[in-house]
Amino acid sequence: MDSKRNVRTCMKKLLQTMSQSDYCKRSACIAESLYQESEWRQAQIIGITLSIFPEVETKAIIAHAWNQGKKVAVPKCEAQLRQMDFRILTDFSQLECVYSGLLEPRVDQTVYVPPEELDLLIVPGLAFDVRGHRLGFGGGYYDRYLSRYTSNTLSLAFKEQVITHFPTENHDLPIGKIITEEQIFKCLKNEME
Repeated sequence: MDSKRNVRTCMKKLLQTMSQSDYCKRSACIAESLYQESEWRQAQIIGITLSIFPEVETKAIIAHAWNQGKKVAVPKCEAQLRQMDFRILTDFSQLECVYSGLLEPRVDQTVYVPPEELDLLIVPGLAFDVRGHRLGFGGGYYDRYLSRYTSNTLSLAFKEQVITHFPTENHDLPIGKIITEEQIFKCLKNEME
């Protein structure tokens, strides 16, 4: 069985081989599928991360949400506590560059949103299995947040990111859906509801 570290390393290498034009085209295809999903259409407040290549591009998704009159909340990490919260973003100028080139909301220009007010949480990850388990980037921020979030979850992924197996633990919470450029996986969580 591959360790989580090995899966992360292999997936990062695989995704880095994608050309910029392929990345843009495939990200746009995934976004179009997202907009058709009931979770997106019904959501008024959407939690979403600001992606960095090679994650599925999310700035266009955020702009589309604004154009549809939806509110967008993006994560603000508290590194010392290894926790994150979401804050309403109304303009990209409200972002600041933090560690590792990540963009986060400026606290003085954005408003905190409690987990129960998010209608949909779009959860990032490096790899996923068809049951909705995700392998994150190793910080554990989303795992901790998901333990107190109870509404709709889905993830956006390139088809290569959905793999048959990787190690999971009892505290790993599955995502409701995974949207790739080729198909949508309705995962364990939705089947149990």
